[in-house]
Amino acid sequence: MILLFRFLSRWPLLVLHGLGWLLGWLVFCASPTYRRRFIANIRQAGLNWRQGLAAIGQTGCMVMETPRLWFGRPVRVQWAEGAERLVQQALDAGKGILILTPHLGCFEMIPQEYAKRFGAVQPITVLYRPSRQPYLREVVATARQREHLLTAPTTLAGVKQMLKALRAGQCVGLLPDQVPPAGLGVWAPFFGREAYTMTLSARLAQQTGASIVLVRGERLSWGRGYRFHALPMRQQLPDELVAAAAMINQAMEQLILSSPGQYLWGYSRYKQPRKESV
Repeated sequence: MILLFRFLSRWPLLVLHGLGWLLGWLVFCASPTYRRRFIANIRQAGLNWRQGLAAIGQTGCMVMETPRLWFGRPVRVQWAEGAERLVQQALDAGKGILILTPHLGCFEMIPQEYAKRFGAVQPITVLYRPSRQPYLREVVATARQREHLLTAPTTLAGVKQMLKALRAGQCVGLLPDQVPPAGLGVWAPFFGREAYTMTLSARLAQQTGASIVLVRGERLSWGRGYRFHALPMRQQLPDELVAAAAMINQAMEQLILSSPGQYLWGYSRYKQPRKESV
């Protein structure tokens, strides 16, 4: 598997995205279950499913670009107007930064680009869920690590690692639209439907006073690279966890609706949480 990833990592983004586009449509056409969930999630968001049509191919692009991002040479990234200034201001506040992004666009690029621009000042730690497949576990655990970029597993030790990082004024990255294990979340609205939502992002912010920055990694057309967008969290999170989770879900909704053609609509966001230890 590592050899395959390294082989694909040498390919141009344009080729990887072209193959990914075909892969996305192949899966969409071949799997009725995936197709129904994909369309249902788009409609749940109040969109005509045609508004998310581009996401079919973009999902495949996300899969095929991963080897390049993990093992290949650096990709080209533009920073949207004001994004770099916002991150710098959050760093200057000295209370740590909590970067939140949904499964939107190229979320793998975000911590890499932060580490490249700001990691020498304060490194970033990202949460990851260890793969269930033994042959992928080592790849996933090591491929994301690089200079100024650390990883924390979804365990109690990982949570302590993130708390320590924020209290040291560092940066932590999370995907709060990821369904957590049973007992580690609350039910909160997501596009008008109750979804099991992690409380970790809210608890980290509440316990450390970290600045919350909302980020999305836009995938540019024709293999031209990516664009890093950043927005502030304009409202302070309430103390009550369900209300705080609902507010974070609303922030994720706004990011998704800004670029619905790049969201992972096929993700089973409304599934029942599975039982596992932290």
